[in-house]
Amino acid sequence: MNKMEIKKVDLFYGDFHALKNISMDIQEKEITAFIGPSGCGKSTMLKSLNRMNDLIPNCKITGDILLDGKDIYDPKYDINTLRKRVGMVFQNPNPFPISIYDNVAYGPRTHGIKNKAQLDEIVEKSLRGAAIWDEVKDKLKQNATEVSGGQQQRICIARALAVEPEVLLMDEPTSALDPISTLKIEELVQDLKNEYTIIIVTHNMQQATRVSDKTGFFLNGEVIEFGETDKIFSVPQDKRTEDYITGRFG
Repeated sequence: MNKMEIKKVDLFYGDFHALKNISMDIQEKEITAFIGPSGCGKSTMLKSLNRMNDLIPNCKITGDILLDGKDIYDPKYDINTLRKRVGMVFQNPNPFPISIYDNVAYGPRTHGIKNKAQLDEIVEKSLRGAAIWDEVKDKLKQNATEVSGGQQQRICIARALAVEPEVLLMDEPTSALDPISTLKIEELVQDLKNEYTIIIVTHNMQQATRVSDKTGFFLNGEVIEFGETDKIFSVPQDKRTEDYITGRFG
């Protein structure tokens, strides 16, 4: 079943045509990877899925992006509802400089949950969901910026999970991490797809083959090829895809 549908999307930053006629369907409870060289539009596409590009001046988008059949760019669509349903994890771990507990409780509190027992439950569930509860359960009062980079990123994932999103956007979530932390995040992402629809931007093609069900190859603002990950990597239909995945450019 389609969770999100991207239909004929064009995006401009001023005069720069950053995304060109993008169409793809994002299946529910699958992991979709966006790959391609730097500056090809994959992060721009990702940020359009929860309207992060709204924050950029002179950004104009046409076409439709649907979440469960409803257009998220409809003026009547509430942006706070959208960002609760479509969470985001960024490239560099960015925990708030407050306690681990308060990082994870931040979203639920902004959505009106004040009851401590309820918050305790959400914090534990989210940290378990991000596979970090056992490492931090005895130091929830510690500042989240004081733990390792890999732990910070999992705290950020827990923070995203705490508001119970349906879709999780991940913009190169492991590019700033060491190999062991990267492996933990990859294992976590595969566990999370049982409950969430995940879209991940990655420079790392091995990562795309390891974790994703579908892959979209972006080049110069276009989607050159989109389909089952194993097919894209084993029998690409377009010469440019083949050249990229075999390392001839990019």
